[in-house]
This record gives sequence, structure tokens and C-alpha cells, in this order.
Amino acid sequence: MNEDFLQFIWKQNLFSKSKQFSTKGNEIEIIDVGRQNFDSGPDFFDARIKLDNVLWAGNVEIHLKSSSWYQHGHDSDSAYDNVILHVVLEDDASVVLNNDREIPCLQLQFTPDLLNNYQMLMSSQRWIPCFDELKNVEKFFVNNWLDRMLIERLERKALEIEKILIQNKNSWEDTLYQVLARYFGMRVNADPFQQLARSIPLKFLAKQKNSLFQLEAMLFGQSGLLAKYDCDDDYLLKLKNEYRFLAQKFQLEPIASSRWKWLRLRPPNFPTVRIAQFASLVHQSESLFSKFIKAKSITDVSNLLKCEASAYWTTHYQFGEESIEKKKNMGKTGIDALIINCVVPLLFLYGTHHDLQKLKDKACDFLSQLPSEKNAIINKWKDCGVEVMTAYQSQALLQLKTTYCDHASCLQCEFGNRIIRNVNVDCS
Repeated sequence: MNEDFLQFIWKQNLFSKSKQFSTKGNEIEIIDVGRQNFDSGPDFFDARIKLDNVLWAGNVEIHLKSSSWYQHGHDSDSAYDNVILHVVLEDDASVVLNNDREIPCLQLQFTPDLLNNYQMLMSSQRWIPCFDELKNVEKFFVNNWLDRMLIERLERKALEIEKILIQNKNSWEDTLYQVLARYFGMRVNADPFQQLARSIPLKFLAKQKNSLFQLEAMLFGQSGLLAKYDCDDDYLLKLKNEYRFLAQKFQLEPIASSRWKWLRLRPPNFPTVRIAQFASLVHQSESLFSKFIKAKSITDVSNLLKCEASAYWTTHYQFGEESIEKKKNMGKTGIDALIINCVVPLLFLYGTHHDLQKLKDKACDFLSQLPSEKNAIINKWKDCGVEVMTAYQSQALLQLKTTYCDHASCLQCEFGNRIIRNVNVDCS
């Protein structure tokens, strides 16, 4: 057992409701347990209790043993001077403040089933602690908790994007350009793709946006990949010549070509192909962020992201190496990933900045119209009996797994909470 469990018992009012007395024999009535404090200082603020029928308002500190008050140095910390109740599992020492006031101590009493259920989760060796019990939690509570998980995930992603927005002096178009670039690189080449976008401002590309060839020259040149290839390929040579001119015009310095990863990538996901597709998207797009804001349907958003690499790439995956003819367009799975990871969080952030709840709701609605992502984590959730049909659900479950399950934070999770308390759990 740990203090987190005792805090959970206190916060959820799961302690004995029979008449209670302090360890000194004073009658105690718990009126309000207070609100939990997750920063430094007492565990709960603004609690209210009656001690021998006298109302007290103040803070509550919780320990396994009352002697922990001194072990944790609370006796020399003025932040604890307003503690009105010391809640413990074992009272092994009196606690006296500097003003000679002895803090009343309550030994917490609760049903053993609560501890047994908690220890069952904590000792689980399964993929998630509640793997075997989750299927018994009522669907209503599963859905409610996933709603909250989705908002948590969008808030986290929006916060990450907000840092980029600040760097871009609140330019939403520049921020969209850089975040899109990152997700064009997928997980493997996300960092070099984002570095590429940062190395060449959108305003420079805008000056050449009428020429797809010049956009390719700038992007491939800045990627460092033009210098990587040394072969007798007409298109490559033309790009090199054009880049030399543009690099001098805009005073550009390419990133290191060694940053790009190729190992175990399918040819359609090679950096060369993805950069060519990104150049095509820039070429066909204008005021893209504004168009996303005005989009009325997920189809509108998807159409804005459709792009196809230039004719050269129909028969190439790399410079100088011909391949079977195949158009290199951005597929539906790739477009969906861009919407999930880039467009939706940006819309959510914009809605937050401008207090537009309808826009935040639309961002969530877009996720509910996209199919679930396919990966090992989502497959495991399905094994737990959880329905995963949409990106709304898969994004929520990814948040739950990485933020709660991976850290065994069952006490903070609605699923764990209900399993421990054994309420609204179908045990048939």
C-alpha cells in the first residue's frame, strides 16, 4: 500500500461512515474532504470537519504513518501550519505544530475489498493492469472516460503545436506548414522533415509556388539529398542547377543528408517520394489554414490534402533509378494520418485561442468520421474487448495507454477507479 491509495480512499469518501473518533478520543465528523492538491503542500485544501461539534476549515495531510510528518520535514514548513486533520493508517507519533497545537489524528478505516482490488491491479502482469476486468465495466462509463481521454490528448498536442506557433510569431500558416512537414515524414523521418521546413521559410516557397519544379529544387536542395546523389540523371542535374541559383538568391544552407533514414522503409515512403509529394501540396495550396478553418466536412479537409508527386516520380523512387510506372499520390491512409495528427490539433488549438467551442467540437467530429488507426496498441485494446471503430476512439485509447496504463495510474483512471470500488461493474 502507498499514500496514493489512502488519498484515493479519502477523496472518494470510501472510508467508514460510522461514528469516528480521533486517536485522542475526540469525535470527528467529516463534512467535506476538500480538494486534492497535486503540487507541494498539504494533500487536500479547504476541507471542513467537526471536532467535538466545533466546525474547522483548513487542510488535510495524509500519511501511512503519523511519524512521516517529521520524516518529510513538515514540522519546519509553514505551508502545513493550517492542517486541521492528520489522516493515517497507523498512528505512531503525535504531531505538534510550532504554536503547540496538536493536530487531531484520524486512523482511516475502510473495507479490505478496496485494498484487495487495488493490489490485484498493481500486481497484474498483463498488458494493462485491468486487462481481465475491463470487459466488465459498463460501456457507458467506458465511453465517458474515452471522451475525457480524447480531450486530454488534443490539449497535449495543441500545447506542443502552440510552442511552434510562438516561435513563428503567431503565424498560423507558417505553423501549419511546419507541422504538416513533420507528419509528412511519418515517425521515421519526422525530425529531418521538420528541420527541412524550418530551414526554408514558407514565404520563400510562396515566391516560387507557381513553379512545381522550383519548389522541388528548393526542397530537395535544402534536404541535402541533391548532393547525396551523383549520377547522370537529367532531372537531377536540372534540380541541382536550379537549387544553386535559388540558394544564392535566398541565402540558403541545406541540412545534412545523413539525417534522413531509409532502412526498412517501403519505397513509397522514401524521403525522396515524400518530399516530392510535399512540394506538390505547397504548389497547389494557398491560404491552406484558412481553408481548413472554413471546411464543412471531412471530405473537404481530405480534398485539400490530396497531392501527387511530379511526373518524374511516376517512374522513380530515387534519383537515377527507374522503376515500374506508378503514380506517387498521397493515399487515404496518409491523408487520414495528417488530419489526425496535424489538422485536428491545429483546429482545436485555434478554437481554444479564439474561444470557438464550435470549432473544437468540429475537430472532434472530424475524428469520429475517420477510421481507427491500425497499430499494435489498438489491436491490444481490441483484445481487451474495447470497441475501436473510429480515430476518435483510437486517439483516446492511445492517450489512456501512454498516460495512465503505462504508469499504472489506476487510481486516477475511471476504469481502475470503478474496478477498485466494484461499482457499475458487471460481475455476472
